[in-house]
Amino acid sequence: MAFTIRQLQFFVAVAEQGTVSGAAQNLSISQSAVTEAIKDLERDLGVELFERHPRGLTITHKGHQFLRHATKILANVSDARRTFTETPERVGGRLQLGVTSLVAGYVLSDLLARYRRAFPSIEVSAIEDNGDYLEHLLIGGELDVAVMIISNLRDRMALQAEILEVSPYRLWLPLGHALVDADIIGINDIAAEPLIMLTVDEIEENTGKLLSAFGARPHVAFRTRSVEAVRSLVATGAGVTLLPDLVYRPWSLEGDRIESRDVSGSLPAVQVGMVWRRGSSLPQAARDFIGVAQLQRQTRQRP
Repeated sequence: MAFTIRQLQFFVAVAEQGTVSGAAQNLSISQSAVTEAIKDLERDLGVELFERHPRGLTITHKGHQFLRHATKILANVSDARRTFTETPERVGGRLQLGVTSLVAGYVLSDLLARYRRAFPSIEVSAIEDNGDYLEHLLIGGELDVAVMIISNLRDRMALQAEILEVSPYRLWLPLGHALVDADIIGINDIAAEPLIMLTVDEIEENTGKLLSAFGARPHVAFRTRSVEAVRSLVATGAGVTLLPDLVYRPWSLEGDRIESRDVSGSLPAVQVGMVWRRGSSLPQAARDFIGVAQLQRQTRQRP
């Protein structure tokens, strides 16, 4: 039996939530329906997509590989449906787009690909920079819209924002670390560990504020602007890190395993969204881009 679109939707939801219960709640369906769909999908593919453990599910290496294909298939299906519901594409036009570094590789790539497929005649000009500078360009009218972390948006009076994704901070650990099997992990446990600090998109500032709010003084072992470097350093035991879940992947480039765990206490979440100048008359290309982003968000939430 070939796998179904519904099975792919359930699989992606479980991979994103990390638990069957979380996926079922997000999809507004029963846990048994999700469990059976995942088992049927694994039987059809002949591989184990998840490792089962008391804390929930951990995606396997083969599951991680299949996840990339599943998300692309679902995006293509959504695009195909949209072909019959949208008005014919307009000819010409230009989109001035801004993006922050962390968002570029983890949110914008799929979104921009869908936009280009829907509006191939639009010329897209994109700039990557820090959030403060993108806000300056938006207010000055040099950008139409930006995709960026909006948790720390400075000028909310001049700018309008719409959330695309909310991603909580979690602790990344190497396989075999003492904290992997801990029932509860607290901020003080993290403060005692060497910390790998990511320095892009206000992440370092956010992590520092988070730890100082709990009175913890971390030992920063390494600072880097590369998420892949963070993965490799954590996987090889050089330290641990606190990062938004949206950039988590269970494997480093070298193929070493990375574990991810919740931390007790009220940790902040990173909000990724679209931002444009409040009250501005957006060009049609920008309105279409916002529409594609809204549809993608709705598709991810729909069972």
